[in-house]
Amino acid sequence: MLASGGLAARSAWAAAPRFDDLLARWDADEHPDLKGVVIRLGGHVVAERAYGGADLDALHDMRSAGKSVTSLLVGAARDRGLIRSVRDVVADYWPKARGSAIGDVSLADILTMRSGLAANDEDPTSPGNEDRLDEAANTEAFLLAAPQAERPGSRYQYNSLTAFAAGLVVEKATKRHGADFAREALFKPLGIERFDWTSDVSGHTKGQGNLSLSPRSMAIIGQMALDGGAWQGRKVISKAWIDESLAPTVSIAAVDRYADGYGYFWYAKTHEIGGQRVQVRFASGNGGNKIYVVPSRRMVVAIASAAYGRGYGQRRSEDILKAILAA
Repeated sequence: MLASGGLAARSAWAAAPRFDDLLARWDADEHPDLKGVVIRLGGHVVAERAYGGADLDALHDMRSAGKSVTSLLVGAARDRGLIRSVRDVVADYWPKARGSAIGDVSLADILTMRSGLAANDEDPTSPGNEDRLDEAANTEAFLLAAPQAERPGSRYQYNSLTAFAAGLVVEKATKRHGADFAREALFKPLGIERFDWTSDVSGHTKGQGNLSLSPRSMAIIGQMALDGGAWQGRKVISKAWIDESLAPTVSIAAVDRYADGYGYFWYAKTHEIGGQRVQVRFASGNGGNKIYVVPSRRMVVAIASAAYGRGYGQRRSEDILKAILAA
């Protein structure tokens, strides 16, 4: 169960005034590309800070953290009966995919990055590399042509092509443009009026990322996840989907220094803070963009960062989180 309260949350609430001074530490960061941090505690914003003249209501490209939002859309489609089960295969919703490597992959294996496709974003020679997908004249044809490298479900391999497939399934199942379904099923119920979700050359919403939200809206997404899919007492996504998708299904500690496990496009890590083990679930994007959900503290930390392609962005965001937890 993600939603939890108790003494830890009340103690953290009492310490909230410390957060302002804590966040001010990064005013003088040597890298001037941190944009904003928003901390929610017990359902309320208790501290927030913009950096370098940024605006906490301005849209910010949070890159692959958008994959976690794609996962929420899969859940919204399942809640509506438009997707029946994560055991279904891609071709059940996209008949044209029958006979291709992606066609026989289950949605569960898609969402846990175990599609088995020959797609590796770290290898520029990989047939399904993200840059090749972005350069493709027809993204559906590119996905259909992607070869199989191994049996689906056998190994975690992070790649954007797999997440593109998830977004495409949402469009096929809902018969809606992905951004339009996101507006109806997620953003409007959350009171998020402004967002920008890039479409590819074929007109498909990029389920693999490139979603721009404000830091405050990022924190609202995290709050909804923390509260089991509800926002201000109203169900947005079923609690069953939130629990299922944020639970770590695959161990990835051997290949990712920032995470122990992976759920449905959501990460998990347990931090040692002051002699205590603190479990964190999070969305993560290039440059250090994060939506951290901390159930035991009733806390959400959203971090917007433009350190795209620079390793220090991820390190800095984790340092900010750990400093907040220690406070």
